[in-house]
Amino acid sequence: MLIDRLQPLTDVFDWLHQMWERPGTQRRVALFMFWIYVCALAGIELNRQNLLPPRLAALTPLSHFAAIHLAFTLIMGLEVMGLILSISSSISRSIGKQFEILTLILLRNAFKELSTLSEPVSVLNNLRPILHIGISGAGALCVFACLCVYMRLFRPQRFIHKPEMRMRYVMSKKLLSLTLFVIFFGFAVRDVWLFFHGGGGHNFFENIYTVLIFADIALVLIAQRYMPTFQAVFRNSGFVIGTLLMRLALSAVPPWDTVISISAALYVLGLTWVTNYFLCLPDIAGKKTIPPA
Repeated sequence: MLIDRLQPLTDVFDWLHQMWERPGTQRRVALFMFWIYVCALAGIELNRQNLLPPRLAALTPLSHFAAIHLAFTLIMGLEVMGLILSISSSISRSIGKQFEILTLILLRNAFKELSTLSEPVSVLNNLRPILHIGISGAGALCVFACLCVYMRLFRPQRFIHKPEMRMRYVMSKKLLSLTLFVIFFGFAVRDVWLFFHGGGGHNFFENIYTVLIFADIALVLIAQRYMPTFQAVFRNSGFVIGTLLMRLALSAVPPWDTVISISAALYVLGLTWVTNYFLCLPDIAGKKTIPPA
């Protein structure tokens, strides 16, 4: 089969995944982000003192709060990378990663509002940023609480019993994850190049999340090849609806981004509870469905 001939590509993915998950790699990445944050603060201060070259000054903001926004953007980028790599594990675990990213998105939105404040900080004439920060922070807390409940409800399901079919299913997800990995870095390199040549943002996360929507549909189709039962199709398709709502929260304006995020989290919790209960009941034909592992 074609999937067997692509084994070398899955070996490349395994190597990338192993390298990324190493504690040493995570420490080096964290140190790199710290120095990026420090350099951003220093660059902003130099720009405020008119000490930067004109070309670089045009790309550098004047608010120190922009450095905080940059730091959380980098953290969210790392979480998206982790999400892409987690696709090879299971849809349920990937949903947990989606929850984590959603909390970071809301926190990032809160810190983004800080960049609209003046220095020194004064909110006497404009309370709207404070209101948006409070709503985004409360939304992040609610989604985090939903994540904690989801982890308690989480039960891995064994819909595939044949080891050979399970291996091919995992290989298919690894190939999809490797493709998304390449697209992620392609978008990142393109946006960095555009920033330094034209300035301004280029909707990196909106673009990558749009790609992930199509990847979610591909995951459902791949899963149906190996798990054609109604229970599995309903569960996997329902999770895609939840992730779709999370993606749409990106393009919404405050406070609707928070409302959609919390709604998505509650929907996934309800779906998880219902499917856990449903899988313990007999089906229409009178046969008992696959129990949770």
